[in-house]
Amino acid sequence: MNLFERIHEAWGADRRVRVLCEQLEPLVPRDATLLDVGCGDGALAARLAERRPDLTPSGLDVLQRDAPHIPVTLFDGLHIPREDDSVDTVLLSDVLHHSEDPERLLREAARVARTCVLVKDHTLTGAFAGPRLRFMDEVGNRRFGVRRPTEYWPEARWRETFERLGLEVEAWTGRVPLYPPPLAWVFGRSLHFIARLAAPESHSDSG
Repeated sequence: MNLFERIHEAWGADRRVRVLCEQLEPLVPRDATLLDVGCGDGALAARLAERRPDLTPSGLDVLQRDAPHIPVTLFDGLHIPREDDSVDTVLLSDVLHHSEDPERLLREAARVARTCVLVKDHTLTGAFAGPRLRFMDEVGNRRFGVRRPTEYWPEARWRETFERLGLEVEAWTGRVPLYPPPLAWVFGRSLHFIARLAAPESHSDSG
């Protein structure tokens, strides 16, 4: 682990899970099954379930982690091994920009979700956004063997993709305080977003 990775672990790892839990918790329906796609070791979904005992979490990932915090099934990164409308909520936290086909994976999430899809990802916004995002991904993921992205999407492209897939944006925030100052001045700002997307009407029982 190099210096930047040590700083990331010391300053960012636990804070990231805590902040994301605070932001995601009110977006998850009550008594929901929660499928965390690209869950890593499952720490985020497990923390959400601690705060919300009504949730039943499970995870999917392309890599096997030691001692995951939730039940995790390996998958190919594109095809979600679940039936249509089989889980209440699908969570994609910093996963789509790592996918070789983000729209295809998002379409799969829409297929299996009964109620909503929750997305936490990046927006290509501001000066030198691309280099800053690539640096963050390199520091946070290289040692785990996670595929690093070659491109990031601006907000307009995210919204166009959601609309094309029939996913209605019910909530959107670009204020996700993952990092404390001074890191937030460089790696925060408008580079992150969280969205709650209503499942397509053709798949949702609740509308």
